[in-house]
Amino acid sequence: MARIELTHISKRFRKVIALRDINFQVEDMEFFVLFGPAGAGKTTILKIIAGIEFPDEGLIKINDEVVNLVEPAQRNVSMVFENYALYPHFTVYDNIASPMRSPRHKTDEATIRKEVRRVAEMLKIEHLLDRMPAQISNGQKQRVAIGRCLVRNPSVFLMDEPLAHLDAKLRHFMRAEMKGLQADFNTTTIYVTHDYMEALSLGDRIAVINKGEIEQIGSANEVYYTPANQFVARLFGEPEINIFGVDLIEKENRLKLKIPGYEHLFDLEPDVERMLLKYNVRELNLGIRGTCISYAFAKEDDDFIPGTVYSLEPIGNMSILIVDINGEYIRIVAPNDLDVELDSDIFVKFDLKKALFFDRASETFIARHNRVHYVSEAA
Repeated sequence: MARIELTHISKRFRKVIALRDINFQVEDMEFFVLFGPAGAGKTTILKIIAGIEFPDEGLIKINDEVVNLVEPAQRNVSMVFENYALYPHFTVYDNIASPMRSPRHKTDEATIRKEVRRVAEMLKIEHLLDRMPAQISNGQKQRVAIGRCLVRNPSVFLMDEPLAHLDAKLRHFMRAEMKGLQADFNTTTIYVTHDYMEALSLGDRIAVINKGEIEQIGSANEVYYTPANQFVARLFGEPEINIFGVDLIEKENRLKLKIPGYEHLFDLEPDVERMLLKYNVRELNLGIRGTCISYAFAKEDDDFIPGTVYSLEPIGNMSILIVDINGEYIRIVAPNDLDVELDSDIFVKFDLKKALFFDRASETFIARHNRVHYVSEAA
């Protein structure tokens, strides 16, 4: 049972600011994901919680107790590293047992056998206990590393990119396993990743980190459907969300959307129109994902915008169709069997019910249709 709280945590490595005023709480038994690009500060946060690094400023609390000066071994946290860090000259059994044989946690061999067997069975690696690390796969090595951390029943489980070195198929399988393991062991888990699919599928909540600062904390639905800003929006989804400038025009007591270079004015959803009227800014950025754009090779109505085919990139079971609209390159998800000539005419239509609107200057999120629905759905 553990609740984690970080308050005003800052960390500097010489001239480099690694963390700046980090604040968040992780509830007991929550699966909390730290997500962001490489170098954002995610691993530094884990190390500070574990006691491997010390903050320059701020407080770390575990179950409301300040632990800044508490030794790592006394914090009852376990950490899984990206590179597994197994002892190559130990068997799988001895690797898992090693924390219980340390001077600080020395345990009798009967208890060690019982606990190693219990953890190995839950991780489905009991048949590997007599093997050496060189004799098992990467996925099995990862399970051994997890078992070594779980064997002494930690209150907090810290995982630093644990699936980074696995192939795509195994990563997909292990993602499904991770949440189940957390439920089985009743631990509070803080999980670091730069993979947006891992973040969305695993996290009860996700903290998006950028250059040592938290951009947003929320559920998967919140960070995906109502991102705090354009940076967060760009991190989630494949292909990357399309973001470009648009204008708002008042006509006949209504607010209309105008895409530069195209004369037609587009209707807005009533709730979006009300929010944008209150915002009182007429130059915005519009974000639209490639899955929310349709296309045709003949203009079906005025909502279809003319463009030209710039490229077609097959990616597995889909293709990314890139269309040039007045110098804006719009990425659209298309079937992998699409046959189209480059530079040919094409017409695209945006599903404005699924569009995001951002302030052009600050890049912060303003509105989307049914915003209340998406936030309550994520709660």
